[in-house]
Amino acid sequence: MADVDKSALEKLVRQVLLEKLGGTPAPERPAAHGVRAVAVPRLDVREEDRLDTGNSGDRVWTRDLFSLEEAPRLGCGLMVMEQTTFPWKLTYDEMDYVIDGRLDILVGGETVSAGPGEVIHIPRGSEIQFSAKGKVRFLYFVYPADWQK
Repeated sequence: MADVDKSALEKLVRQVLLEKLGGTPAPERPAAHGVRAVAVPRLDVREEDRLDTGNSGDRVWTRDLFSLEEAPRLGCGLMVMEQTTFPWKLTYDEMDYVIDGRLDILVGGETVSAGPGEVIHIPRGSEIQFSAKGKVRFLYFVYPADWQK
């Protein structure tokens, strides 16, 4: 790849990624303020976003909307589940905003449910089960952003 215009290549890659993510076009150079929009209604998950819950039959996908470099403190992404229930222990705080469908959180013998336009808060240390009887799409917001550590 001799004589490749690195600046032009970076611009092309950024445009393709933004088209795939559904975001608004970024300026040629990243803005110093770091503000960026993502068009969530057009955003979908891909097969490479499949979440390994430990059960190959679970139908769960997660897609981060911002990298740790862009948002090192607060994580945000899209999660899609279809007819799945799986256990999860949170080592972080999480808020889930339901876009479509119904999200159930099973915890302590109770079910906390949310539909479109509703938010669920799950505190750090919670041992829950995420559950969807049909298909649900929701945004998750996690603190800290690097929740896998």
